[in-house]
Amino acid sequence: MPLMGSLYIGNSGLQTSQNALNATAHNLTNIDTVGYTRQQSLLATRRYITISTNPSAVSNKQYGLGVDFSAVRQVRDTFLDKTYRRESGRSMFYEVSFDALDEVQTLLGEFNGKDFQTSMDNLWTAVQELAKDPSSSVTQGLLVQRAAEFVERSTSVYNDLTSYQNSLNIKVKEQVDAINKYGRQLLQLNDAIKKVEAGGIEHANDLRDSRNQILDELGKLCDISYGEDAMGNVYVQIEGTDFVKGGMCYEIGLDIDSNTGFYTPFWPQNAEYTILADGTRKYDITNAKVFDLNRTVSSTMDTDIGGLKATLLARGDHRANYSDIEKDYDSISQSVMMNIQAEFDQLIHNVVTKINGVLASASDPARGYLCDKDGSPLQLFQKVTTDGYKKVTGDDGEETWVYQEEDFNHPDSLYTLQNLKVNPHLLQEPSMLGFMTVDGKADYATAEALKGIFTEEAYALNPNVQKRTNFVDYYKDLVSQVATSGSVFQSIYANQEATVESTCAAREQIVGVSSDEELSNMIKFQNGYNAASRYINVISEMLEHIISTLAV
Repeated sequence: MPLMGSLYIGNSGLQTSQNALNATAHNLTNIDTVGYTRQQSLLATRRYITISTNPSAVSNKQYGLGVDFSAVRQVRDTFLDKTYRRESGRSMFYEVSFDALDEVQTLLGEFNGKDFQTSMDNLWTAVQELAKDPSSSVTQGLLVQRAAEFVERSTSVYNDLTSYQNSLNIKVKEQVDAINKYGRQLLQLNDAIKKVEAGGIEHANDLRDSRNQILDELGKLCDISYGEDAMGNVYVQIEGTDFVKGGMCYEIGLDIDSNTGFYTPFWPQNAEYTILADGTRKYDITNAKVFDLNRTVSSTMDTDIGGLKATLLARGDHRANYSDIEKDYDSISQSVMMNIQAEFDQLIHNVVTKINGVLASASDPARGYLCDKDGSPLQLFQKVTTDGYKKVTGDDGEETWVYQEEDFNHPDSLYTLQNLKVNPHLLQEPSMLGFMTVDGKADYATAEALKGIFTEEAYALNPNVQKRTNFVDYYKDLVSQVATSGSVFQSIYANQEATVESTCAAREQIVGVSSDEELSNMIKFQNGYNAASRYINVISEMLEHIISTLAV
């Protein structure tokens, strides 16, 4: 080997060791950086110079040109990345579901919920007192007072549930905005990575770390599939639909319900639309929704992934009432808020209609007994928007009062918490109840009938519950059901968190920076640098000696 060429070998050792030291220092500097991936220095031999060839020899006569710093690569495991993102998304799904049930349990069991149970007990006590002395103005006034308290406090509970539903709705918008922001950032990072790696020499590892961190965050919010094309661009699909592809980010749109203000995520590119007079687009999102919330939540089918989907399920798509249970319970059964709203409203509806029904059955318009001031059967509870009875004229010309049946297609006809009040005439004059028979005696039969509806075990929380309960215990069973469901979700969430932590630990063993390992590498590369430096010094001294000797 030429002596001058030996200097190049030493120089390659210096350069390689210096670059490796820089990579090691970069690892140590970012040891606590979130999303940082350990970078590994790859060394290789430079090409060999062939001096002569001899077919009969074991090998040709060659000498090398030193060591080459070939690359700094990220150390990642694709399988662990996909597993972590899927399991973290599933974990967030159950975290959101548990948090929603926990909040509902708080609303029902500690604040207004406690007051409501008291109001239910007070109404039951008032009915019992009325049964002892139906004709007493005191017991009649107490019943009306407790009925007003019952409506007020039940409305307060329902309003609290509605307020939390609105809070979940705000979270939906925040999460969609975050997803769209991540999409735009992925496009920017794709472009930046291509610019750095266009020459085929450098690797944009830090930019790739940022991109992988975004994929981690997206994986928590929704069910994603992703990959990298030949150009180095990452493409992402959400729920099987393109989100980031090529140079485009297909951002998720939000449709706003005009009645509730609820947001529904949809794909604008898949939705049909009409252009209004002001130039804006009105979308038909029927076939463009991001999530199919009618699918059964199941880990087997991977339909339990993503915090956004869990938030949408918990919130539901409308304000539920008792009619949802009777019409199509399956449509609300997977929604925490709609399920509780409907079951709670069902209790109120049953109490209200049963009490009104007892009073109506005892009403006698001929003598004005248990009749309102207009002559209609007296109702303790009335609808806000429509009348409970209407006057009709028969073929014989006789006028009678007919009960207006509830119609699910007309919400104004329903006795729901959103359409309920206590009869204002009774509030002003409780003695209208009377409870006196034709012969002037106290109407114990009607009072006992009122008492009986509270103890009759004829009600179930929903069609999937076999246990029958009465008005006194219905609310307790409702709170107990919420607590039980919350415990189940908490258990699933805890198990899922353990899975995420174990996957994260396995991934960190590969991508994480170990200070001990990096310090060991630093010593190794520092020794390599020192060795190359001494090698150059030796070659330099030899050259100096040769030149000096020849010069003499």
